[in-house]
Amino acid sequence: MSSSARDIGLVAFQGVKGAFSEDAAARFFGEVATLPCPDFESVFRAVDEGRAGRAVVPVENSIEGSVTAVNDLLLENDLVIVGEIMVRVVHCLIGQGSAAIEDIRRVYSHPQALGQCRQFLAKHPGWERVPSFDTAGSVRIVRDGGRADEAAIASRRAAGVYGMRVLLEGIQDSDDNCTRFFVLQKAPHLLERGDKTSLVFATRSGPGALYEALGCFASRGINMTKVESRPRRGRAWEYAFFVDIDGHADEPAVADALAELVRKAVFVKVLGTYPRASV
Repeated sequence: MSSSARDIGLVAFQGVKGAFSEDAAARFFGEVATLPCPDFESVFRAVDEGRAGRAVVPVENSIEGSVTAVNDLLLENDLVIVGEIMVRVVHCLIGQGSAAIEDIRRVYSHPQALGQCRQFLAKHPGWERVPSFDTAGSVRIVRDGGRADEAAIASRRAAGVYGMRVLLEGIQDSDDNCTRFFVLQKAPHLLERGDKTSLVFATRSGPGALYEALGCFASRGINMTKVESRPRRGRAWEYAFFVDIDGHADEPAVADALAELVRKAVFVKVLGTYPRASV
């Protein structure tokens, strides 16, 4: 995708320079100018208001599960999914240049990163674990603090961005740790090409309602690669279902399934059709 980087403007992401989301943007677009944002709401707003041409947001981790705040924002906003990126996550313990592992007493990182390194951290029960808003931001906190007894968990790239030292690499619990990212754009229509579609819908209340909704795809031989429920904001005990399916939304079988789903569901929103990513 690097050939299109000149035409897209800034790419918004949550966090600071060196974040895994910026890694994902570089993998998808190549060298591209980025716009760091303090939270996911700001990322969506930057694209909606035209201050960024695209956004890259994490939606799911193979260990910790979905990023629910992003799912909620996909439902509430009109940005379209135009790409998917899979990034293998390799966590590093990062500290001052003069630090050693035996010096560490406090570790900063995003809660998901701390969760993805539980086994390593369990071997150091005396370390205080301090949740932070971002992995790369944790490296910046440790750099600015200047203390040899503080460390951060983040990527090797983040260590380079902030001039810090990698004390230990590959401290995540699983070598299969992978995060899935979406590329978002403000667009009037779906991509014309793609082999995967994401959508969200809500069913009417009643026995078998979800079964009938999912049957729209099963009866046509359409493979569902993900089904997940989320509470609907402002509607206690009502749920929205996020679904990924194989195929483009305009393919006859998929289009027929979506048309039937519209008749059976309370609402249906196609979030995007896009090329499937490889790890």
